[in-house]
Amino acid sequence: MAITAPRALAPTRVEVDRRPVPTGRRGRSRVGLVVRIVLAAVTAVVMAFPLWIMLTTAFSGQQTFDASVSVVPRTFSLANFTRVLDAWPVGLWFGNSVVITGITTVLTVVVSVLAGYAFAKLVFPLKNVLFLVMLATMMIPTQAILVPQFRIVNGLGLIGTFWAVIIPGAAATFGIFLARQFMLAIPNELMEAAKLDGAGSLRIFWSIVLPLCKPLLAVLTLLALMYQWNDFLWPLIALKDPDLYTLPIGLQFLQGQYQTDYGALMAMTLIAVAPLVVLFLAFQRFFVQGLATTGIR
Repeated sequence: MAITAPRALAPTRVEVDRRPVPTGRRGRSRVGLVVRIVLAAVTAVVMAFPLWIMLTTAFSGQQTFDASVSVVPRTFSLANFTRVLDAWPVGLWFGNSVVITGITTVLTVVVSVLAGYAFAKLVFPLKNVLFLVMLATMMIPTQAILVPQFRIVNGLGLIGTFWAVIIPGAAATFGIFLARQFMLAIPNELMEAAKLDGAGSLRIFWSIVLPLCKPLLAVLTLLALMYQWNDFLWPLIALKDPDLYTLPIGLQFLQGQYQTDYGALMAMTLIAVAPLVVLFLAFQRFFVQGLATTGIR
């Protein structure tokens, strides 16, 4: 019986759809791209216009708004800054803002990350109930808790000191929520492997969880900085001595009852806004990355 060699399998050909994309669909995609670019440009101009007016007013040297004020300043002058620095202790207020904001931001980030880790990865009784109760506090207006907060701080003897502003701002519900949502996306397998190697909860947090939270830390830092730097109402109540005032409180001294020096006001506002703008531009990549990944499970 003759044995025939098997025939070689013919190579299969993969059919590729090479039909051209319809011209109408391509045109619609281009139109959509142009529309998005135009909308983004218009939004950017609208958002940046108040900042531009603040810059031109601060460096124009004028004290009031009148018919001669233009979008493009005709002259460049530092008279508004000189008048502000000579009349008010802006440097002292700026230093107070840096101290209060810096300490409060560090405490807020530490508390938010630790609490978020506990709610996301640890197991303890009534964990979900406590988390829901904590989220419910976000629905309470800040003005509704000013009186009890003042009584507590006053009972501790902290009124008239920096700690009266720092301690109430050391824990932020929204920061804890962001930290929990971010850490839920961290695989539990990494933590289980560390437990098999004998690592405890703090060791796992420090060596595994925290290095993965760099975008989260950037978001929490910027949010805490912006909130505390711009906070006005509670520091106004808790800080009785004008030498302890922050920049947002100092801005109120430039608003008169019958007349306002808008040039000096814009100059001082620029001094207050500039640090936040610089920080955001420096860390915007981490900020956007952190917001994009927070909440992904």
